[in-house]
Amino acid sequence: MNPASARFLATALCLASVAGAASAAPWQPSPGHTQTPIWPGLAPGTPRAADRESVATAENLVAGKAWTYVERVTRPTLTVYPPRGANTGAAVVVFPGGGYRILAIDLEGTEVCDWLTSRGITCVLSKYRVPKTGPSWDADTRSFINPKPSLALEDAQRTMGLVRAHAAEWHVDPHKIGVLGFSAGGHLSAAIANEPRRIYHPVDAADSLSCRPDFAVSVYPGHLHVPGNDPHAFNPDIHVTAHTPPTFLVQAETDSIDGVNQSLVYYTALKDAGVPVEMHLYTNGGHAFGLRRTKDPITEWPQLVEKWLETIGILKP
Repeated sequence: MNPASARFLATALCLASVAGAASAAPWQPSPGHTQTPIWPGLAPGTPRAADRESVATAENLVAGKAWTYVERVTRPTLTVYPPRGANTGAAVVVFPGGGYRILAIDLEGTEVCDWLTSRGITCVLSKYRVPKTGPSWDADTRSFINPKPSLALEDAQRTMGLVRAHAAEWHVDPHKIGVLGFSAGGHLSAAIANEPRRIYHPVDAADSLSCRPDFAVSVYPGHLHVPGNDPHAFNPDIHVTAHTPPTFLVQAETDSIDGVNQSLVYYTALKDAGVPVEMHLYTNGGHAFGLRRTKDPITEWPQLVEKWLETIGILKP
């Protein structure tokens, strides 16, 4: 296994093997918020004898605090967090990361919703299916292996359609709905931004609405750079066009998943296609810091996103 592949594997295994006490019960949001299944009945391709979802606490700390992750999600859901204070009309679907093996549900999920709702943005937390529902790198064939179809992308597209279907009910502008993802969720944000056609058979009227977001944010994304000797090798499964929505990227040079190459290759593809893109690269910060503030300047990224949302007309200055 080459060094780049080893880093991919080590990061994913680190995320999936840091368990403390685990609970066999499915994850539940805080009181006052309701999880809603995104599929009527079983999700496409889900076996009836599916793995049982569980929740665990990670032992490695982020900014001095533990974090919680969810495993074996077979019944994907969305949870709506209404804005606090003045409603801007904007909405963001949040995709937690975890190497398509787990979901860092608080570090890269509920804590993000707390920030967005405090800025008048409706937050929709996606609990998409894991594990093995997105791309993984195969060192032998030197290529990405993708589930056909990608179950995580199915869930993301379905969620986007449901948000648009409920836009009036949730007091959301259907033309101001974006996505924000971390790590594997950052890849998922890129995937849904560049796949306008549904990859599953429609099940109801929500699937007749656009599943492409109006803007996208990828925070320390993974699975975008092809590991190897070519720093410019971009994942060929992401098809960037002039219709790709405005995109924001942020990453650290010390990121354990191939440094800033993940963001660099995507930035280049977006720029070459004429897509409005803003990228911020930092010397330090590592990977999987979420919104938790540390001494590293990169953890000020939420303020940069807020300013960018003003720049592209989603929020008012």
